[in-house]
Amino acid sequence: MTSNPSLPVRPVPTAQRRFPWHHFSMRFSSTPRGARLARRLAGERFDAWGIPYGSDTHDALTLIVAELSANAVCHGLVPGRDFRLCVSAEGTALRVEVTDTRGERIPVLTEPADDLDGDADGGRGLVLVAALADRWGWYPCTDGPGKTVWAVLGTRPARRLDSAHPLPPAVLAPGSVLPGVGEGV
Repeated sequence: MTSNPSLPVRPVPTAQRRFPWHHFSMRFSSTPRGARLARRLAGERFDAWGIPYGSDTHDALTLIVAELSANAVCHGLVPGRDFRLCVSAEGTALRVEVTDTRGERIPVLTEPADDLDGDADGGRGLVLVAALADRWGWYPCTDGPGKTVWAVLGTRPARRLDSAHPLPPAVLAPGSVLPGVGEGV
């Protein structure tokens, strides 16, 4: 088997944390307030499962929840319908799923446009999810209209976020810091 030099090489974890099976699922209003609440409740749940606030894994998972929830509100909105957040932990993997009711708007990973003035809003959510997660994808709902976007993150030893998952230059400008991620690491 030959390796593809254009793909990033991820370090092989030597000691992975094992979780008993955990699951959390809840519906939220498809509003910015609902997305914030989803992020906060998921963060509390991760902490209760033994992934402490301020850890790289907690920060990455919380950012994934925030981005997928914001996408459900911005791109998956059907007025009067909620989105659903499901987070689960089993073995060494943590999974985030966000389901909205807009199945015709398929998530596509695109490079955000270069914005020299810094006033472009959006286009970075799935790029961040792809950079932070070990894998991600989507599937159509089988029980009604909509789709589920998911991301999986395996636990790994302490690491610097920027070295294991480098973000594309268009996402993180030199000298900038993602809120709650990479600070004090």
